[in-house]
Amino acid sequence: MASQHPLPSPPPFADLLSQERAAVFLDFDGTLVELAPEPDAIEVPGHLNLRLHELKARLEGRLALVSGRAIDDLTRHLGSCEIAMAGSHGLHTVRADGELAGRSPEALPGDAVEALRVFAQANELRYETKSHGGALHYRSDPSRKDQVDAFAAKVARQFSLEVKHGKCVAELVFPGTSKASAVQTFMSQPPFVGAVPIFLGDDVTDEDGMRAAIECGGFGIAVGERDSDSARYHLSGVAAVHEWLEL
Repeated sequence: MASQHPLPSPPPFADLLSQERAAVFLDFDGTLVELAPEPDAIEVPGHLNLRLHELKARLEGRLALVSGRAIDDLTRHLGSCEIAMAGSHGLHTVRADGELAGRSPEALPGDAVEALRVFAQANELRYETKSHGGALHYRSDPSRKDQVDAFAAKVARQFSLEVKHGKCVAELVFPGTSKASAVQTFMSQPPFVGAVPIFLGDDVTDEDGMRAAIECGGFGIAVGERDSDSARYHLSGVAAVHEWLEL
């Protein structure tokens, strides 16, 4: 029998909406869709796009997806979305109308990308090309964690970048990139201004988003069995997220 998670379940979503002017920030992989061995192998329910737009309407526009994936990757899997999105761990933020919400993002230096590609090929790892970052995946062999982390740290030092760690992935990004910055950017603009932010996520990078939600008067909800230092509540997995949000 699985051990009981130390955090309680959140109150019913409808009850929260009746009491608060809420804003919802959703991680993607492991929160809205189940994790897969490779990023392109995820299965996205055909109704998810419609259900997210219905949720956006209930929230009067105060819904954002906040993912490590690039925005063009999110829309490739979801289809056309009139929903606020933050891709590449918050580096690239766009409003629901598609207009840029924050700073204009940059691509990684070409030499850094080449170093990651060569390392991945030499070690039979998967390198994921991103518009504003680059990720080394080792889910097929989790024992490679120390090797991948050490190489990513080396490249980060060489090119003045930062490393974001997730579930069997190390990603290089520009300094200051975080899901916290995405929450802060959206919360400073309509229609999010003055709302109570709720951040849902399953991975360590989501802790930044939860802390930003707390700083803005809201809270975080941890998804899955990973312990969280920042969440107030817990949901057991993707199915529980869908049920709670009535997707």
